[in-house]
Formats: sequence, structure tokens, C-alpha cells
Amino acid sequence: MRIGLRLLLAFFLVLGLALFVVLRVFIEEVKPGTRLAMEDSLVDAANALALVAAPDMKAGTIASGSFARAMTALPQVDPGATIWGFQKDRLHYRITVTDARGIVVFDSRGEDLGKDHSQWNDVLRTLRGQYGARSSGENPYDADRTVMHVAAPIRDGQQIIGVLTVSRPNQTLEPYIQRSRDRILNWSWALLGISLAIGLLFTWWMASSLSRLRGYANAVARGERAELPRMGRLSGNTEFADLAQAVERMRIRLEDKAYVENYVHTLTHELKSPLAAIRGAAELLQEPMPEADRERFAGNIQRQTERLQQLIDRLLALADVEQMRGLNTVEPVDLAALTRELLHTAEPKLRLKQLRVVEQLGDGLVVQGDRFLIAQALQNLLDNAIDFSPSGGALTVSAGREGAAVTWSVRDEGPGIPDYAQERIFERFYSLPRDDTHEKSSGLGLCLVKEVSELHGGSLTIGNVSDPRGCRASWTLPA
Repeated sequence: MRIGLRLLLAFFLVLGLALFVVLRVFIEEVKPGTRLAMEDSLVDAANALALVAAPDMKAGTIASGSFARAMTALPQVDPGATIWGFQKDRLHYRITVTDARGIVVFDSRGEDLGKDHSQWNDVLRTLRGQYGARSSGENPYDADRTVMHVAAPIRDGQQIIGVLTVSRPNQTLEPYIQRSRDRILNWSWALLGISLAIGLLFTWWMASSLSRLRGYANAVARGERAELPRMGRLSGNTEFADLAQAVERMRIRLEDKAYVENYVHTLTHELKSPLAAIRGAAELLQEPMPEADRERFAGNIQRQTERLQQLIDRLLALADVEQMRGLNTVEPVDLAALTRELLHTAEPKLRLKQLRVVEQLGDGLVVQGDRFLIAQALQNLLDNAIDFSPSGGALTVSAGREGAAVTWSVRDEGPGIPDYAQERIFERFYSLPRDDTHEKSSGLGLCLVKEVSELHGGSLTIGNVSDPRGCRASWTLPA
């Protein structure tokens, strides 16, 4: 399982568990919390009404006095109130008054007059001087419909002469309870959606940062010319940015070490042959010999010295290109004009081998890149074609646009590339002998061309052709 998916699942597991617990607590506390608030208001109302009812209770007119007339009118009162969007058009209070024995002497609904309520908790506990309240069923056949009763003592001095009970159905609170639950659920879904967006963004950020670092590390492992990934604004100075910098420093140190070791090894190997030839010729020149032999050995020393110089120069040039992570200079380069300049420079070599050049160069073939590096690459391809061409042969140099790219190619009429060398022509220091001298070059030219091509985002192909027989090198660059 990918780390991004694991992070997302872990995030939502923790979030879901926390949201479930919080929601459960909230929803479960809404109903009892609302009922506690109602009970508190009933306590205030019961005690206030008990004070109002006390004079009539003392006078024995509790069933017919002003208090009774006022409380009997409660069902007809229309408050005309709108609470949280709910219309309140009636009062739900029921007032009952019992005497000191617990017998109902007043009922605002007139239903329980004369009944004995002395065993109900609200009356029983209040007559004992305690707080009396109860919640009982309004209908014996409907357990969900309950009524809350809160009582207060009616006193004559310190003596309790009666109990006033205020009752209200719990069902009247259901709209408010349901509204609170709905709001909690709606906000919870909104919170879940916001958390989902944040979780996705956070997971994407971490996964993409790790993915870029992994891609960079894999590219470095494959030996590709990779740039340090940008971690973006979200990363800032976080551990991801520090990790990217650490990987880059490690890559540079490892590459530098491996680069030096590889070059020292290969350069030492390649220098052995010309140095051995120079030493051998120098030892022979110290002995008496015919003038013709002396000139031959002296010429051999000169050729091997030139080979060493060429090897060192090209090795330095290749080292510079291989260490580049991108182009330092980008400018418009006209491939046709540049090719004509290089052919003019190579004219002495072309005449020496009596080579005929067939130009098939279009106009306006402009690419963006480093002119010096492109010139070096084209020069190496032309030199190879000239070196492997037979005397009196022809070179065909062409360039043309192909969609959004420009393709440059040179074709010779030489022997082509042997099958055993097809896979090795881009290896460093690998070279094939020239037909005329049987000498080898530095083996760095095509390696340099390949590096320059990769820097410019191009593609290089070299292969044999027939009719007539020869070899073609093609280089495609973005226009």
C-alpha cells in the first residue's frame, strides 16, 4: 500500500473515531441538558406561583379566588411568540394545588380535583420540606410521552399548608431538541468535509514531496542528469526541504568521488598505450640508426604526443559537460549556418581525402541552446564521418524541420559500424580503428555528443545504412 493512502486512512481513522465520540456525547447530552434547563425554569415558576397562591390558600378560596381564575385561563392564552423558528401559540403549564394532606384542591384543567397525590414524589417530598419533582407518563399506553412535575411549598409563616405543582409535557421540548441535533449533525458533516479537504491536501503534499524525492533519487541511481526537485511553498523550511538538500549534498559528494575514481582509472589505462609508444621510440632514437628510421620514430613520437594532447583536451571538455546540470547559456542557433561554418573549417581535411560534400540544408532551422556546445557536437559528428569515409567518397549533410523539432544528419560511405560495436559506440574511450591509418581516436567524441544532446533535450541515433553502404548520424533537437 502506498504511503499516501496509508496516511489518508490513518488520518480518517483518527478523525472518524474522534468525531464519533464527540457526536455521541453531544447528541446524548442534548435531551437531558434541555430537560434540565426546563426543570430549572419550572422550579422558578413553581416557587413564584406558590407565593402568589399563598393568600388564597390561607383564606380557603384557592379553588374560587383570583388565583384560581387567573390559572384557569392559562389554556386560552396565546403568547404569539416565535422561538428558533417555532411558533408558540399556547401555554403548556398545568397548575395543581394540594392541601397539607396531599388532596388536590385546585387543578387548572379540572381533571384531578379531590384526588390523593400524597404519594407522588413531588407532593410527598415537598410536604416533608424537601425538593419535590417527578417525571411520569402522560399516557399509560405511550411510554415516550412523559410529563415533568416540579413542586413548591405554600407556606403560612414557617408552616407548609399546601403544595403547588407546575407540570409541563416533555414532548413540548422535542422540536428544540431535534433542531439542536440537526444543527450538530449538519456542522459535523461540514467539519468532516473540511477535514476531508485538509486531509487530502496534507496527504497529497506529503506523498508528492516523497514522490519527487524518490523520483530524484531513482534518476540519480540510473545515472541521469537530474535536477533537485522543488518542494513548493507548503514545504517551506520543513524536514522535506532539509532532506532534499541532504540528498543533493550526498549525491554531489558521491558523484564527485566516483567521477574522480572512474576518470583516474580510465585515463591511466588510456595513457599507457601512447606513453609506451613514445618511450619505445625515444629509447630507439638514442641509438645510431639510418636517417629514414630516425624520421619515422620521431614522427611516431609527434603523433602519439598529439594523441595525448587530443585525449586530455577532449577529456577536459567532456568533464565540463558531464558536470553541467543545465544549460548556462541559451540563445537562438541557426543549424544550417553553423554547419556551413564547420564545413568551411574542415575544408583542408575534405580536400586531403578528396571528399565531395552534398548539402541538403534548409533555411530558418533555428533551435534554442548553447551555440558553443552545439558546435562541438556537430564538429565531432563531422570529424567521425570524414575519418571513416573512403577517399573520393561523398558526405551528405542534411537538416530539416520535422513537426516541432529539427533533425540534423550526416551520412558517409564508409564501412559502417560492426555488429559487435553497435552497443558500445557511446562508451567512454571506446573507439574503432580508421581505415586509412588503423589508428584509434580518443573515444570521447560520441560520448561528448550524447551529453550535449541530453542537455538540450534532444535524441541522438547512429546506425548503418545501405544503397550506398555507409553510416548515418542523426541528431534531433526541439525547434
